[in-house]
Amino acid sequence: MINKRLLIKNLLAHNDENSFYDKKRKISLGTKEGKAKFLKHVCALSNSNPDNNSYIVIGVEDQFNKIEGVDFFDDSKIQNLINSYFENPPIIHYENIPFPRLPRHKVVGLVTINPINKVTSLKRSIWKYNKGLVFYRRGSNSMHTFGNYELKSTNKEVVEALEKNASNNIKLTLDGVFDFFERHKPEYNPTYKVFNEQFVLCWAGKKKIVEDKIFYSRVDIELINEQVRLFYSALDEVKIEYNNQSFIITEYVFLRIKDEFDFHPFEKTIINFKENGKHDIATEFLFNPPQFNKKDLYHIFNNCNAILNKLKKNIDLTKTELMDLEELPTNLMICVLNGIPNAFLRLEESKKYLRRLDDKSTYIKYKEAARVLRKVN
Repeated sequence: MINKRLLIKNLLAHNDENSFYDKKRKISLGTKEGKAKFLKHVCALSNSNPDNNSYIVIGVEDQFNKIEGVDFFDDSKIQNLINSYFENPPIIHYENIPFPRLPRHKVVGLVTINPINKVTSLKRSIWKYNKGLVFYRRGSNSMHTFGNYELKSTNKEVVEALEKNASNNIKLTLDGVFDFFERHKPEYNPTYKVFNEQFVLCWAGKKKIVEDKIFYSRVDIELINEQVRLFYSALDEVKIEYNNQSFIITEYVFLRIKDEFDFHPFEKTIINFKENGKHDIATEFLFNPPQFNKKDLYHIFNNCNAILNKLKKNIDLTKTELMDLEELPTNLMICVLNGIPNAFLRLEESKKYLRRLDDKSTYIKYKEAARVLRKVN
């Protein structure tokens, strides 16, 4: 198995991008421009590497190779994006790679583009890129052409050498386990489990009991053999189950309006470990948005607006408003799910003000609310 953290270090040791790897501070798949640029780089690397893997490293400051990290990315539809815009789409994998010096919620993104030995081209226009464009790499630059493009294998040996030097061993595996335990406080109960005598999985989460239900908060799961973070959730209600072949995570969303509340199943993730040294991840979306009393919701929405207006004008909040501020992202999300006009716009508007707060817990709740709404959509 390839140790992905070591592979990233080996790639960055080349200092500059080249024809088999690229590095980005971040990617933005929420806009046409962001999608188009990501597709361009995937297409160019695929066409320039017909016989070997190619890579995009995300979360790295370009000039000095400083690893700054990005948020955990769990969008399983990224392959659908590739398939819908490309003729001869390559198979790609997006993985979240933890690094010791990064904050716990940050990772380095690694996109692996598998070789297909076919010319990949745009089958649909997007942004300023027209249908039929063929992208390819010339050094660190992505070029384009129309029509015929001759595939050339020039990087196979160097990439195979990089991957071989990143192969896992007992020392790297043990170092990974110790590193995981050191990065998680004792109250998060870091532990490990071995599957099929091949996979070492570490997980951590703060245990809490609500009535007769056992939940874990801030759950973090890593496959140590590959140094890949398989799962991360800032939600406070996560259920953990496992057997000899699978590790099962079910996330719940706690929603409350006045005295009406419940734990709502959000998404189930199943990590299956196979005998052939491979694993796969299946997800099932479970969330059914609850409907609350509209009169209560309008009262809450107006209160959120009042708090947000004070933040915009830099006016001090009262003690009650400071308490309400903690739940502002969740309350606006509930309003969105219940069809309150302009609630989504207000939630988006709140982002820049919540990000400035010294206490980042409310901003984390904003990111989780945005993630829930993205999944629902």
